[in-house]
Amino acid sequence: MQKNITSLGSLNWDDLKFFLEVARTRKASTAAKRLAVDYTTVSRRISSLEAALGTLLFEKSRTSGFVLTAEGQRLLGYAESIESTLHMACEQVSGSGVALSGHVRMGCTEGFGSFFITPQLSHFVDAYPAISVDILPLPHFISLSKREADIVIALERPEHGPYVCCKLCDYRLQLYATQDYLDKHPPIRRPTDLGKHAFISYVDDLAFSSELLYLANVLPGASANLRSTSVIAQFVAAQQGRSLAILPCFLAAQDSRLLAVLPQEITITRQFWMYCREDLRKLKRITLLWDYIRAVTEQNQGLLMGESRDMVFAD
Repeated sequence: MQKNITSLGSLNWDDLKFFLEVARTRKASTAAKRLAVDYTTVSRRISSLEAALGTLLFEKSRTSGFVLTAEGQRLLGYAESIESTLHMACEQVSGSGVALSGHVRMGCTEGFGSFFITPQLSHFVDAYPAISVDILPLPHFISLSKREADIVIALERPEHGPYVCCKLCDYRLQLYATQDYLDKHPPIRRPTDLGKHAFISYVDDLAFSSELLYLANVLPGASANLRSTSVIAQFVAAQQGRSLAILPCFLAAQDSRLLAVLPQEITITRQFWMYCREDLRKLKRITLLWDYIRAVTEQNQGLLMGESRDMVFAD
């Protein structure tokens, strides 16, 4: 027997908003917080959508939360397309003042997000007060597919997905120590002298990217007597003058007490990549922020490459 065809009149389009949040977060409680409603409202709206469609969209698991069924997975693609189309429609029919408003969430690596992107965006929101920005400077991977962010700045280019991506910039890392540390420990005249020194570095098996494993790659056999998953923690530890640390130049520039050690011999160049979903890239507020970040990054190549300690801001 053929299934009854769902009538559009029986659908509450607003239920799709609840469906999208649960699909992305896998938790009704988290979705409720993001939507500023209570848990029971989310549960009721999901049940309403399932009833209207005559199918089960989620399977509930104690360990994995709300997991999409095959039907839910198919609906997700259509729901995201509807969401993107609505965003575009609102911009097309609204005046320019409305189009340059709204909310953007940006995910970044921890150090770059905290010490470069945040001060730069404090100037951006002054220039565009109708656009609000969330900055997520986190020491782990941020998912665009779950809409944890609208724009991501990462150490690696995404291998696949419906994304627009560009190389944002190169940046340099060097070995740093305080003058106090250098005065109290054996002299460092060449890389072989570093075997007598202690370092702070990443916890190798917890690093979210192999691009972070500088110490093992640059100085094999070097001893790290203190390790952390956070580059900011490493920066703070280096400030205490008790160990050496390989740090991004833009981060070390925040404290004039940190001096580059063997800068000609020990230098590492890495890249930042910026990407977002194809359907969001056309939104005016996304385009505006995207272009702003590219411009201020270009203006600060000296800081990022360790040639200057001064940060430049857009006019």
